[in-house]
Amino acid sequence: MNVSKEWWKEAVVYQIYTRSFNDTNGDGIGDLQGIIEKADYLNKLGIDVVWLNPVYQSPNDDNGYDISDYQDIMDDFGTLEDWEELLEALHQRGIKLIMDLVVNHTSDEHEWFLKSKSSKDSDYRDYYYWRPGQDGNPPNNWGSFFDDTAWDYDEATEEYYLHLFSKKQPDLNWRNPEVREEVYEMMTWWLDKGIDGFRMDVINMISKPDGLPDGEEGPGVNGFDQFVNGPRVHEYLKEMNQEVLSNYDIMTVGETPGVSPKEGAKYVGEDRDELNMVFQFEHVDIDVGPDGKWGKIDEWQLTDLKEIMSKWQYEMEERDGWNSLYLNNHDQPRMVSRFGDDEEYRRESAKMLATFLHTLQGTPYIYQGEEIGMTNCPFQDIEEVDDIETVNNFEDIKESAGGYEEAMEVVRYRSRDHARTPMQWNDSQNAGFTTGEPWLKVNPNYTEINVESALEDEESVFHYYQQLIELRDQYPILVYGQYELILDDDQEIYAYTRTLEDEQLLVILNFFDGEPEFDLPSEIEFEEKELLISNYDVDEAESIEHFLLQPYEARVYKLK
Repeated sequence: MNVSKEWWKEAVVYQIYTRSFNDTNGDGIGDLQGIIEKADYLNKLGIDVVWLNPVYQSPNDDNGYDISDYQDIMDDFGTLEDWEELLEALHQRGIKLIMDLVVNHTSDEHEWFLKSKSSKDSDYRDYYYWRPGQDGNPPNNWGSFFDDTAWDYDEATEEYYLHLFSKKQPDLNWRNPEVREEVYEMMTWWLDKGIDGFRMDVINMISKPDGLPDGEEGPGVNGFDQFVNGPRVHEYLKEMNQEVLSNYDIMTVGETPGVSPKEGAKYVGEDRDELNMVFQFEHVDIDVGPDGKWGKIDEWQLTDLKEIMSKWQYEMEERDGWNSLYLNNHDQPRMVSRFGDDEEYRRESAKMLATFLHTLQGTPYIYQGEEIGMTNCPFQDIEEVDDIETVNNFEDIKESAGGYEEAMEVVRYRSRDHARTPMQWNDSQNAGFTTGEPWLKVNPNYTEINVESALEDEESVFHYYQQLIELRDQYPILVYGQYELILDDDQEIYAYTRTLEDEQLLVILNFFDGEPEFDLPSEIEFEEKELLISNYDVDEAESIEHFLLQPYEARVYKLK
């Protein structure tokens, strides 16, 4: 095994959803000055990179993922000068900044689309997908993630345009070389300003097949099989790499729904000249049943999670790829509510899950608030929810769930807004996020779960994250060590080793609230052991050949 060393493999990334992070002007919306104000907090945590969700000019139909000007800042967040000040504040502290790149689609208020829509003869018409209907119906059967159909009819030019997301997010036509050139120029503009890379939104959807044929119909989005990992996607990414990315020392991560490790490796293999890593979705779809995301919540078993995570660990290493490690982000519910216990064992399970993410091979991503153990929000009414995906699907959820309250149960489990409730800074009104009316409900548990109390408590989730990040800096084995699963069939304990040359780590995680027995496999031999981190007090003299684990316990040993 010969894993090449790169700064982005050794980094820990912190994701900031600006709208919900910190508001400095009292309008209830987080802003860039709010991030600058908390730069020392980020530095104290020890992270290496900030990934900023979109802060570009946008009418905000999908919270900034509908961009009307790629080279300006949304008024809600501040100005380009504020952004430049933020970049400098982060760089001064040794923290890199990566920006969200959203180029599968633009806003319908983007200048390109306004010109495209103006006439069938417009020079910009081919910047997007325009098609005539079929017998009064849309051009094909593709669905949208936010609506029943991926097509919207324009009466003026009597054609439909394609939108895989909101109807205010028309898809760019990447077949058009002028579109690609515009995108590469924009990327270069940001990189020349000094950013350190890009997270690329749904980047595996930019290539659509010739003729836009009908797709498979099912519980998910119709046509997913056609517009994901399309025929020219690797050609486009190789071109992007050659024209832009290869000219800079940066990190790139692509959001790629629907990829297997084999497909994922095509995006990130070291000899592929495309991206550094991808976000795969298999593990965060583990509880999605046959009726799709908004259907019945599927019960998952620990062996299922082991199988998925181990497959990605083994196969990416085998194919010279690199993993992204995450359990929540701006599109997912809070990880402690989904994979842990957000009540009695909130602190223990938050630490256990953090241990899991920071001891696998790959680059860990921390989503804002995760480091203090923030939880899902107990939304009582759909009126409290802002997320376009949840709101637009609510009638369908109600129908499949069997009623309003049953549908709200699904929303309380799945909605993207759980990740978007304001950051909980202290126990003052609105959790210290704003002096105004917050744009989204603050989770009522902010009086107990907040940054201020976490910083004062040496046993807090925050301080545990600090320790994990320090360990990654201290021990290259945590970054580059080879992963091997042990106790494959155990339904309560997830355990594995990491091996680098003559060093070995043993990671033992209890994923539930029972007290299972751990038995060390006989093939793991050692003369000395050192406990590097644990979320309970452990007697270091205790034998590790056989012991009882406490609820949601995590231990990491260095073996010699």
